Parts: sequence; C-alpha cells; structure tokens
Amino acid sequence: MERREQVILTNLCMIYNGTKVLVEEKVGKGADGIIFPGGHVEENEPIVDSVIREMKEETGLTIERPQLCGVKEWINEDGSRYIVFLFKTNQFSGELTSSSEGKVFWMERDDVLKSNWIWHMDGLMRIMADGEFSEIYLDPADDWKPVLK
Repeated sequence: MERREQVILTNLCMIYNGTKVLVEEKVGKGADGIIFPGGHVEENEPIVDSVIREMKEETGLTIERPQLCGVKEWINEDGSRYIVFLFKTNQFSGELTSSSEGKVFWMERDDVLKSNWIWHMDGLMRIMADGEFSEIYLDPADDWKPVLK
C-alpha cells in the first residue's frame, strides 16, 4: 500500500506584541479581508525557515523563535492535501513594511473578530491566540465546514 500523497505546505504566523496582533489586509485572490501573514514552503526548505522568510517578505520584520501551535488542513478536489502550519511569536525586530500581498498593521487582539476577517479567522484565533485547539480541518464531505480538533 502506497503511503505517500501529494501535499502543499504553507504557513501563517500570528506576531503579537502585548494585546496587539499583526494582521494583513488581503485584497484580491478571491477574498478580501483580514488574515495573519504567511505563504508557501519552498522545495527543500525547512518549515520554520519558511515562516521566518515569509514574515520578512510580507511584513518587513525578522521574527525569532516562532512556536508551532497548530495546523489548518483540507483535501483538494484533485486529492492533494493542503496543510497550513500555524505559528506565533512575540520576538521580532525591524521596521513594519507592507508588501504586494497586502497592507500589514497592528490591531487589538479583541478587535480581530469584529473586523472584516477571512479564511476561518475565528477558528485560527481559537488555535493561535487561545490555544484551545490544535487543528482546523475543512471537511469537503460536509460542505467545507470547519471542524476544530
């Protein structure tokens, strides 16, 4: 029995400073709204290195010691698995700079879910900010309903 499958690896990171979190306002690409910055893991790139690189590219900040706090995943229609590694850190340096991916800015943590959020931000906050769960699985058999585990 074959135990390998096609997988797309990505990351998101919640950078926080006291009661504030760094968010990115995405525009286009099928969705407009607030999300944490992140991106794809490149071929042969360690996962932690990928989140450090993506944060530099999308926010201008150099993060240190990102903590893996969970995953978001689903199975695509072609059978491939899409995994988003969810990180958080409060250790960073540099000057905040937006990128072509979207505008980045600080927001009070308690205001995030009152904003125009996208891509299951409510579940992500329960994993990344609250530590309540470790996985959000989007179930294609149940109309892509997010299941927290």
